[in-house]
Amino acid sequence: MLAELQPHQVAIYQPARRGDQKKVAAYVPYTYLRLSKIAAGYIQELNKHGIAAGQRVAVMVPPSLDFFAVTFALFRMGAVPVFIDPGMGVKPVGRCLREADVQAFIGTAKAHAARVIFGWLQKKNVKRIQIGSGLSFPSTIKLVQHPISENSGFPITKIEDNAAILFTSGSTGAPKGALYTHGNFNEQVNLLQSTYQIARGEIDLCTFPLFALFAPALGMTAVIPEMNFTKPSQVDPEKIYKAIETFGVTNMFGSPALIRRITASGEKRDQRLASLKRVISAGAPVAARILKDFVAVIPENAEIFTPYGATEALPIASIGSRSVLTETAEKTTLGHGICVGNPIRGVKVRIIEISDIPIQQWSESLSLPVNQIGEIVVSGRHVTQSYFGRPEANSAAKIATSDSDANYHRMGDLGFFDDQGRLWFCGRKSQRLSTAVGPMFTVPCESVFNSHIDVYRTALVGLGSPGSMKPVLCVETNAKLPKARQAHLREELLTLGRSRKHTEVISDIRFFDALPVDTRHNGKIFHEKLKVIVDRMGTP
Repeated sequence: MLAELQPHQVAIYQPARRGDQKKVAAYVPYTYLRLSKIAAGYIQELNKHGIAAGQRVAVMVPPSLDFFAVTFALFRMGAVPVFIDPGMGVKPVGRCLREADVQAFIGTAKAHAARVIFGWLQKKNVKRIQIGSGLSFPSTIKLVQHPISENSGFPITKIEDNAAILFTSGSTGAPKGALYTHGNFNEQVNLLQSTYQIARGEIDLCTFPLFALFAPALGMTAVIPEMNFTKPSQVDPEKIYKAIETFGVTNMFGSPALIRRITASGEKRDQRLASLKRVISAGAPVAARILKDFVAVIPENAEIFTPYGATEALPIASIGSRSVLTETAEKTTLGHGICVGNPIRGVKVRIIEISDIPIQQWSESLSLPVNQIGEIVVSGRHVTQSYFGRPEANSAAKIATSDSDANYHRMGDLGFFDDQGRLWFCGRKSQRLSTAVGPMFTVPCESVFNSHIDVYRTALVGLGSPGSMKPVLCVETNAKLPKARQAHLREELLTLGRSRKHTEVISDIRFFDALPVDTRHNGKIFHEKLKVIVDRMGTP
């Protein structure tokens, strides 16, 4: 246990409270020993209030000492924390809480205020537990820090035991709760450590709540920056830079939106972030231009890695910025898709024929040859085997195997393998267009237009019925353009589209001030929401 191996190493640096939000806060350190004692105290308190092994407990606490301590306490008790992204919206959060059928709700005063206002968890048998400071609510238990020494009063968990339920973002449908076992988490930690050569004692900047849990698990020191974790695209770059420089951060996970935000600030500073060894960016495809710009503000021997995966399975494949910028970026602009690298060692990745019907049993005969686009399926010890309370989703997404291997998970993504064994991403299966000239895949089409210097991002959606859909390209520019320039840009994009066979039929281009994006990473475009908007607009 890390509290025994490195008791006096700082586990967490947490911003101290201060009144002036414009200034960078001081940070308070907590060692691994202190974190362990606080978690042990929470175990004692939670046991006293009836929380037991196997119970599902919703946790709505932002990254903080309390977030780490209460989560690790629940893990060690054998309880099952349920993580729901509050940024997904009031109604989806309520649906997730009902679907998870939680026995307890642990949250901050702000989370409990939302629970009361929006009517979440009105059942009397749900234990309501408040953590941290703030006003108390009726029928709510106050969980107070009482650090104690380690004790053996909690069960020994097995790798097959349920560990947590992590809800997907719902960017392409209703959020689903991926059911993790302790074995899944252990394998994830091992894969991340071996793939990125992360060493104990490194300093990690935690900008995404769930990924933050890996920092203490990997023996790193977690620095929790001042930011709104539900809005990474609005982060204050100065505070991120200050945290990296103050603590000598070596590792950082950041969404593409966050990377883009702090890159602009770095270019103005004309100063490299000298301590960084690696940056990991996921949650949405990372444009080559973002990688190129960010490479200029990190050390020459550092690299940005873009792992491919999902809530149900991460990591699956990975590629570094050097390979992207020197080998694959040009092919992306020509419409080949986005290269996400070679599969992680020990992870099985296959491409199967595109289909929307369940597949009961796995067979290697389902695998397609290289350079043929199909659906991506994966298998590995870190891949979750089911969704909680969703038999229909399990039927649609899981493929049983006949041997001792884990089931295959259907990613719902399209892609192909090239001759070098690299995996290329071509978009979501549910977002493909069925047109009169055949199927059209979002990413290979969008990438052609994204190469234009004035374009920030695009999204391809279809008008009409399957089989006769008309492709519509929705465009968000880097800056607001005058009408005259917008008209010229339209013609330039049409010309660009005609230069590639798979985009030559696109003739309907529409400009948007901002395309709708997911709340978790602020980078994945909501094609489904956009399609509704385009449908309402009708044919121009």
